[in-house]
Amino acid sequence: MTVSPSSSGGAVRGRVRVRRGTSRSSPRPFGGASRTPWIYLAPALVVLGGLLVYPVYQLGLISFLEYTQAQVSGGEATTFRGFGNYAELFGDGEFWRVLLATVVFAGACVVSTLAVGCALAVLLTRVRAVPRLVLMLAALGAWATPAVTGSTVWLLLFDPDFGPVNRMLGLGDHSWTYGRYSAFLLVLLEVVWCSFPFVMVTVYAGIKAVPGEVLEAAALDGASQWRIWRSVLAPMLRPILVVVTIQSVIWDFKVFTQIYVMTNGGGIAGQNLVLNVYAYQKAFASSQYSLGSAIGVVMLLILLAVTLVYLRLLRRQGEEL
Repeated sequence: MTVSPSSSGGAVRGRVRVRRGTSRSSPRPFGGASRTPWIYLAPALVVLGGLLVYPVYQLGLISFLEYTQAQVSGGEATTFRGFGNYAELFGDGEFWRVLLATVVFAGACVVSTLAVGCALAVLLTRVRAVPRLVLMLAALGAWATPAVTGSTVWLLLFDPDFGPVNRMLGLGDHSWTYGRYSAFLLVLLEVVWCSFPFVMVTVYAGIKAVPGEVLEAAALDGASQWRIWRSVLAPMLRPILVVVTIQSVIWDFKVFTQIYVMTNGGGIAGQNLVLNVYAYQKAFASSQYSLGSAIGVVMLLILLAVTLVYLRLLRRQGEEL
């Protein structure tokens, strides 16, 4: 388009050319400055691709094959079964029993971990510097303890012959790992003990970021500590609570070490099996690697579904994630 303005005092001509459909302020999605974040993320994406994508691909591939010790040793050829491994898995009643036990156990661990972690995070804001430091160091010590070491220590504490817990409670030679529910309870306590520090430290950092005037105003209005947490802190800390909840779900759903060590591989007659230990038994104890891989794929899909549903519910409530 050409514009030729004129005036009575002289001939002033100018040409203004406007290119339709373009604007200098509009960003180019794959060029210029927009490529800079991808350049910085490229090394991390390459590492994640090698450490995550390829193993998941191999896990899914093996789950569709007939892959046992005979195929591993080369005695028989590997054959394609399609969904045969999944049909065999879903037709096994023990799988559904283990899945139900895993869901209930993981849910109890997540709720308990969040409750203990959030309560101690609020407590940290109420105590003085020295008790706060002691509590922090104790929690970080529990967090830094390897799972095998922590499980062994808890077994010694609750040992029916030499453990101090039975003596303090007057339970005599009661075996915590003999019964199904007492064994699950013992493992739950150990899982919460080694998991709550992450929730406590994260939520405590979020509370310290909340303006003090907001909490003072709620206290002046006569709100109790529980009401302040429920109506003031929890809504403001919701993005942080989303992170710790999803992280706790992933950790507790795939618990392996604590169950394997504290119940000696899944308890008496497999009464304390969870999916991760069940997959280990199928893959390595029974040499049914394809079934173990199928269980791993099912666990992956369940965790992805739970995470996506949880995030979708939060998006519907207007949360920015």
